[in-house]
Amino acid sequence: MTIKNSESRYGLGSIAIHWIMALTLLGLYLLGSYIVDLSYYDPEYKTLPAIHKGIGVLMFGLLFIRMFWALFNTKPAPVATAAKHEKRIAKLVHHLLYALMFIIPVTGYLISTADGRPIDVFGLFSVPAIDLGINQQEELAGDLHLWSANILAGVVALHALAALKHHFINRDQTLVRMLKVNSEN
Repeated sequence: MTIKNSESRYGLGSIAIHWIMALTLLGLYLLGSYIVDLSYYDPEYKTLPAIHKGIGVLMFGLLFIRMFWALFNTKPAPVATAAKHEKRIAKLVHHLLYALMFIIPVTGYLISTADGRPIDVFGLFSVPAIDLGINQQEELAGDLHLWSANILAGVVALHALAALKHHFINRDQTLVRMLKVNSEN
C-alpha cells in the first residue's frame, strides 16, 4: 500500500482525505439542516451550533491540507475511455467543489463572528472575530452559506452519480481508483 498517488491510481493519503471530507461534509450538511429548525428554547440550541462550527473550522483546515497534498502529489490521469467533454466537465465540477468548500466555511465564519465573538473549537483553540464592518453581515453571509451548502449538496450528488455511471455503465476504473489503495511501488 502506498500513501502517494501513481499515474493510474490514488494512494492512501488522497483516498483517506477524500472520504473523511465526504463523510464530514454530509454530516455537516445534515446537522446544519437540523439546526436551522431549532428554536431558542430547544435544549440543543447552543450545543449543536457549537459542534457544527467546530467541525466546520476543522474541515476548513483539512481543505488546506487536501490542497497542499494535491500540489505535491501526482494526479492520476483520467481513464483512457473518458471523452473530452467528460474530462472538461469533471475538471469544472472539481473546481466548483473546491470553490464551494471554501465559500461555505468563510460564510459560516462571517455568520458566527458577526457579533464580535470568536469561534471556540471544542475548547482547543478559538478563531478570533474580525470586524469587517459589513452591514447585515450575519444575514448576508447566512443566505450565501445556505445557498452554497445546498448547491454543494447537489454538485456532490452529481459527482457521486457520475462515479456510479462510470462504474456500472462505462465499467471503467474511475470509482475503483478512489476505493482501493494503490499497491504499486
